[in-house]
Amino acid sequence: MKIDLFAIVVDDYDEAIGFFVGVLGFDLVEDSPSLTNDGRPKRWVVVRPPGAETGVLLARADGERQAMAVGNQVAGRVGFFLRVDDFDAAYRRMVAADVEFVTSPRSEPYGQVAVFVDIAGNRWDLLGPA
Repeated sequence: MKIDLFAIVVDDYDEAIGFFVGVLGFDLVEDSPSLTNDGRPKRWVVVRPPGAETGVLLARADGERQAMAVGNQVAGRVGFFLRVDDFDAAYRRMVAADVEFVTSPRSEPYGQVAVFVDIAGNRWDLLGPA
């Protein structure tokens, strides 16, 4: 058993692809036309960090309830965790790309960490080796 995908609700497919692929360096695994349960057009967009098994389904908000969840999918907590081999290089690259960090890097028993927000406003931990 494994987690294959998890969804992040976003405002716009292309802006989200630009962030996850262009800024974070994820791979665009799939971008296919699809339909909502009631037959309206949508896209099936999956991104994944290079070499990772678990992907992120970028799901455009559909309706007011979903639009209210953009950027608040885990009630303002850090809900996503991006582990990198070279923390300092990843941090510098992300800062240079204007990624918003809401904490400065710090050392914890489990490694280096800094909190950043994604294109939708969700909080992520950037994690590196101790």
